[in-house]
Amino acid sequence: MTISLVIPCFNEEKNIPFLLSKCKEAFDQKEIEVVLVDNGSLDNTQAVLTKLLPNYPFLKVVRIESNQGYGDGILTGLKASSGEYLAWTHADLQTDPGDLLEGMKILNQQSEPEKLFIKGKRSGRPLTDNIFTIGMSFFESLLLKTKMWDINAQPTIFHKSFFYSWEDPPKDFSLDLFAYFMAKEGNLNIRRFDVRFDTRLHGESHWNISFKEKLKFIKRTLSYSFELKKKVQTNA
Repeated sequence: MTISLVIPCFNEEKNIPFLLSKCKEAFDQKEIEVVLVDNGSLDNTQAVLTKLLPNYPFLKVVRIESNQGYGDGILTGLKASSGEYLAWTHADLQTDPGDLLEGMKILNQQSEPEKLFIKGKRSGRPLTDNIFTIGMSFFESLLLKTKMWDINAQPTIFHKSFFYSWEDPPKDFSLDLFAYFMAKEGNLNIRRFDVRFDTRLHGESHWNISFKEKLKFIKRTLSYSFELKKKVQTNA
């Protein structure tokens, strides 16, 4: 079994050395490809990656010149991946890239792993973030008429054939919602496992930085949610 882990990076130059060190510690000598997407970074991410690349034979670097969104970075990385199974996680180290190994254990325990959709389930988050997650999960479950929980948790893991089935996936943070919902619609076996959620080592979130930015995130997510519901009703 081979698996590709896509990690989109936008202005993460300070996190990248430790991120790659954690990946090497967890994945060295295993059939895991790390696809790190420089998602139009404006800092020194590209220079840092160029310098460190020779030290990590399992690493593939993809460069996007202009950032078109979080989801676009992931989609670009998935298209460049060579693994039979695909996954993604974040570069901010709030979740450990090594969490992928727990997901791989679940894959290896199943007779039909290609029918699995695996996601982490975050613990250790601030109370305000948990309240936000509960509210969004309740709304999405009600709107889409299927149970959704901790939609943006990582890592996300699935067989490449599931990715090939997608039509018009979103290029922003709604990609997590889209993939999770499509797994539900496709009757995949949804499996969750606990992951520890820590504070960022460096930099700041690109949306969870203020009440104003959270409102923007909510507005975009709600807009896409209604669009997704309409698409499903049209195809029914």
